[in-house]
Amino acid sequence: MDMSSGASEALGVSGEALVNLQDLHLTLDSGAGAVNILRGVDLQIRRGETLGVVGPSGSGKSTMLAVTAGLERPSSGRVEVAGKDLGQLSEDRLALFRRKHVGIVFQSFHLIPTMTALENVAVPLELAGYADAFDQARASLADVGLEDRLTHYPTQLSGGEQQRVALARAFVGEPDLILADEPTGNLDSQTGASIIDLMFGIRGARDLTLMLITHDDQVADRCDRVVRMADGQLETTTLGQNGGSDVSLAAV
Repeated sequence: MDMSSGASEALGVSGEALVNLQDLHLTLDSGAGAVNILRGVDLQIRRGETLGVVGPSGSGKSTMLAVTAGLERPSSGRVEVAGKDLGQLSEDRLALFRRKHVGIVFQSFHLIPTMTALENVAVPLELAGYADAFDQARASLADVGLEDRLTHYPTQLSGGEQQRVALARAFVGEPDLILADEPTGNLDSQTGASIIDLMFGIRGARDLTLMLITHDDQVADRCDRVVRMADGQLETTTLGQNGGSDVSLAAV
């Protein structure tokens, strides 16, 4: 479904667009021939909005997120985030852009095993040149209830604790956009529910923009708006029931 500004306003999501995806196509070569991963995706996400993305495996959800983050370049189309045309940025400038504007939470945590929780959260700030990187990292870990796990390595943490470190890393420095790709996929249902509560709580407190990919329609429905993907296209768009700003910061 083409989420033009007019369609967005009809669904009650008018406002400044932080993310603007225009006619995105991504085609990859394979031994069996060309594979069309994205086929004409149009999507706008307004600043401060929470967007849930649902759909079957292989529908293009994670690829759309990777393109939005500048981790994958589309074959054609335009990607604008926070007023920047990502197609005009070199790989080095894209990395700098992500450090300032984008926080990403992956299903598999993606923590650096040889670094402590504190170091894992501080590293993007250090790379960006923040003088108070460790102070900010310490505060971010306290926000997710891990102030007593600062010196623990990933192997010394539970799955829920590792994902909380990943959340702290994504939110540290308060980026404009949080991208979460199946953040509870490797967790049991109770721990996963607590991670979702925590993510929505922090996002609501800071009024950040969130794109959340999930297979759980009930989780997606907590967003302001839900889009459904199939075969590399956005098929339907609906309003969610809860923006999540009233969720408490539950421990995991």
